Amino acid sequence: MPSRIEDYALIGDCEAAALIGRDGSIDWLCWPRFDAPACFAALLGSPENGRWQIAPAAPGFRVSRRYREGTLILETEFETAEGAVTLIDFMPPRSAAPDLVRIVVGRRGRTTLQTDLVLRFGYGANVPWVSRLEGGLLRAIAGPDMLVLKTGVPLHGEDLRTVGAFTLGEAETATFVLSYGPSHQPPPVSVDPFRALAETEAFWRTWSSRCTYQGRWSEAVGRSLITLKALTYAPTGGLVAAPTTSLPERIGGARNWDYRYCWLRDATLTLLALMNAGYYDEARAWREWLLRAVAGSPAQLQIMYGLAGERHLREWEAGWLPGYEGSRPVRVGNAAATQLQLDVFGEVMDALHQARHGGLAENPEAWALQKALAEHLETVWDQPDEGIWEVRGGRKHFVHSKVMAWVALDRMVKTAAEFGWDGPVARWRALRARIHTDVCRQGFNPEVGAFVQSYGSRTMDASLLLLPLVGFLPASDPRIRATVSAIERDLLVDGFVLRYRTEETQDGLPPGEGAFLPCSFWLADNWMLQGRREEAQALFERLLGLRNDVGLLAEEYDPRAKRQLGNFPQAFSHLALIGTALNLSPAKAKPLAQRSSGRCAP
Repeated sequence: MPSRIEDYALIGDCEAAALIGRDGSIDWLCWPRFDAPACFAALLGSPENGRWQIAPAAPGFRVSRRYREGTLILETEFETAEGAVTLIDFMPPRSAAPDLVRIVVGRRGRTTLQTDLVLRFGYGANVPWVSRLEGGLLRAIAGPDMLVLKTGVPLHGEDLRTVGAFTLGEAETATFVLSYGPSHQPPPVSVDPFRALAETEAFWRTWSSRCTYQGRWSEAVGRSLITLKALTYAPTGGLVAAPTTSLPERIGGARNWDYRYCWLRDATLTLLALMNAGYYDEARAWREWLLRAVAGSPAQLQIMYGLAGERHLREWEAGWLPGYEGSRPVRVGNAAATQLQLDVFGEVMDALHQARHGGLAENPEAWALQKALAEHLETVWDQPDEGIWEVRGGRKHFVHSKVMAWVALDRMVKTAAEFGWDGPVARWRALRARIHTDVCRQGFNPEVGAFVQSYGSRTMDASLLLLPLVGFLPASDPRIRATVSAIERDLLVDGFVLRYRTEETQDGLPPGEGAFLPCSFWLADNWMLQGRREEAQALFERLLGLRNDVGLLAEEYDPRAKRQLGNFPQAFSHLALIGTALNLSPAKAKPLAQRSSGRCAP
């Protein structure tokens, strides 16, 4: 059985990533990029689906771990009755082939350790052919994939695994370098492990030193920023939602999705997080990825794209994998890419508006593209869609979707006024007013006394917390206050916010999931805007307490089982963390609603 989701740590090279448990086992790794087939897939099955463990041979060892300050270099301390060692895991920024380096350093006494390497290409399905090469290298090949392992530790094959035992005294070391390459090419040249360690540490420390946030929560913000950087696909600037697929929103359930893609919904939060922390190069790269991805026919705008802007993300099921703790199915690809989600128009327009306010150099094609998107939005804003939560039970007139259509036109009007761009501003302004009136009339349910999930429903939805944050109505508006109160009444579980009550909503899936962590951050943002600063800060501190021992958050949290749920680590959760930290930091950033649009009347 794999570890608990919160017991994993992340390493990566800004092109791919691995998850490592507290037991020293790498249970997830996709090479050569985030969305490639996994060669270690024990996370979604068993060790026989691929993993690499290095740990003391004797049971009962004690474990502690940490990242080196300002880096993505993981250090795991193993202590036994006989001695102690440190396992150092990292992936060097790429200059040639992808590498994963593991260094074991003796700290005291003498410790016997074991390495157990189970290579399985194709998401745990394909057993490779393993052979020895000159220089002590081990090579594993299956189809198009090749892995090469370089180590001084004696290894041998056993039951389709590569195993070995070694003993380290104080200051003694053992090194392992695993490298990937296409099987039709010569074996990749392995990096020098200690030189790679020094260069990797220098890379991350230099990057971290550029952070301009110096507030009360600098440690949490810094770790979240490093996590976001690790989830960035360096060749294109795209940001994956998470490096994993099919980690469940409910243990044993079917809400298991592939998140190794780039969502437009993350656009504004990503730009604000990066720019407010001083990372303008990354913000610029994300803005350019965004423009390339959405370029083309406005009618073909998608909610998500591949790492380089790919549009076809065919969803299929890896039936041979039993799923995380029996959570089936295991999905590869994401069919939600074909859904209509009107809110992405608002996300794109808002992100580009924020980029201009942040001082990013103008892309000359951006405004022409935005005008084309706005023209198409005029023809589709009044259609039902699948909404922010990507429901699979039929389209509805979701209130959040309509509000974000309003945001799209609002930002177009403001951009034209503030930056002097041309366009049919009067028409945009008129449609903005029409949408605002429509939402206030049909999205607010007088019987419930609050805005609701969709026109004509009585269901509460945490996405309604975004209404004041995007400037649709001020936080002081009685309708907003009533909506926040209704969400507190209906969607809070042990103080954390559910997206909606799945048992009340026909979304095409079995009911049950954890509290969606970004929604809880949004509640803190709302409380802050309402002047409830102490409550907002207390909730924020509780949310920080949900991070694991190395500062990482998944998508959801089960307050009753006290477990993290969903794909891990989740960019959206860390983006929301950064945003709330900025909102709570005096003089460091304006409240989110003011940054987005302020008290915008139609």
